[in-house]
Amino acid sequence: MTETALHTPDSLRSRSEAVAAALPPLMADAQHLAATVLLGVHGRKRAGTGDEFWQYRPAEPGDSYRAIDWRRSARSDGHFLRQTEWQAAQSVMLGVDDAASMTFTGHASRPSKLRRAQTLAMALAIIAIRGGERVGLTHLAEPPRGGQAQLMRLAAALMDGVDRPEYGEPKPQVMPSGGRAVFFSDFLGDPSAIEQVLGRAADRGVKGALVQILDPDEEVFPFDGRTLFESMSGAIRFETLKAKALREEYLARLAARKDALSAMARRTGWRFHVHHTDSPAEPTLLWLYQALERQG
Repeated sequence: MTETALHTPDSLRSRSEAVAAALPPLMADAQHLAATVLLGVHGRKRAGTGDEFWQYRPAEPGDSYRAIDWRRSARSDGHFLRQTEWQAAQSVMLGVDDAASMTFTGHASRPSKLRRAQTLAMALAIIAIRGGERVGLTHLAEPPRGGQAQLMRLAAALMDGVDRPEYGEPKPQVMPSGGRAVFFSDFLGDPSAIEQVLGRAADRGVKGALVQILDPDEEVFPFDGRTLFESMSGAIRFETLKAKALREEYLARLAARKDALSAMARRTGWRFHVHHTDSPAEPTLLWLYQALERQG
């Protein structure tokens, strides 16, 4: 599909209608999930009044000109913002992989990996905003914000996926220094991209979590005999007469990928968690709540 075709009035209208139709169910699921976790402020744990100076940070896309400290900026070639303790610790950035691989589900009774990721992300956003924090999406060049209106903006942005690649990789546009971030993905793409993002996050003092979301079929590889494997976009096809013979090697590679992700997280002070779409979402949301609380 061409760039022009994606932005015709008819295509934009149909996309808008699809997003609008999907918003109420997503918000209902997320609100129900958020209600299962005891609400409370899980922001900063540092001493101070909340307006104590913490650091200067380079200006980022989306920052207001009024927030720039012109006296500090005059001493260098760039623009800098005067950041307080409270402002740094009260930002949570969410990254949801919407690549084609995330649309997979092994059974109609289970949500797709993408839908579970969207629901977890929105539930976490609800909890954070109710706790007085600001939330944003890593793929948007917009600063994190608070308030109920921001929840609707986040939900609409999460549902508005087009032109999906086969596998996704995090490409954060905004990562406020000293804040926290969570990436939801199956992490089946290039692991070096994840390592680079975590390295840059660590350099900015950003802590957070990687949540690998997998369908149970991807964990047990329940295939036998003649099988045609096809990627979600249809771009990759592989047929074998002995699918069972591939199971051992596949499971070994999946285990190695999990070990690599866990090691990356440990090196940068992040946390790693695996969630399966046939399991309840509540334990993973509670795990995230507690993980971010300890990192605040």
